[in-house]
Amino acid sequence: MPEEPEVDTDKLREAIDEEIEKEGKGGARLIRWIALTTAILAALAAIASLEAGATVNEALVLKTESTKLQSQASDQWAYYQAKGIKGDVVQASATSWTAAGKTPPANIASETARYSAQQDTIREKAKELENERDAKSHEADELLERHHHYAGAVALFQVAIALGAIAALTRVKAVWIGSLLVGGAGIVLSVLALAR
Repeated sequence: MPEEPEVDTDKLREAIDEEIEKEGKGGARLIRWIALTTAILAALAAIASLEAGATVNEALVLKTESTKLQSQASDQWAYYQAKGIKGDVVQASATSWTAAGKTPPANIASETARYSAQQDTIREKAKELENERDAKSHEADELLERHHHYAGAVALFQVAIALGAIAALTRVKAVWIGSLLVGGAGIVLSVLALAR
């Protein structure tokens, strides 16, 4: 799900080149600066877009692995319960022997101990899987947060590019400065995403 820049930079470049030709040398200087900054903003938008796509894809992979681990942990807990039931059945058998006034077979105590030991091993495996699941889920959540920063940066870069185009067409320096400020906000969001 990469974030694609929606501004057609080729058409924008052609429009700016036409305006430079119309302006002549005197007004062409502002147009050239606008073109340069707009091109830089377009490059930054492309980088942020790639990063947004990469982080969301990696987060989805981690969430899938987390779900798989949850399933395996659930299987282990079901196995744990089955061993507990088997141990309880064996224990109930011993109680029946005792209630009948007879001595329970010697293997009943060892079977009960075996099922209890197996439960301990199964419990540890289930907890290990749950810990691994939690770690992957947490990492995926952090990547999704980074993705949101990159996606926001892409949106800001697109607005900045559009303002740059308007500045080039209208030759209004204030609009160009607005483009630079919005582009700067996109850079800040990209750096925040990178720092996470």
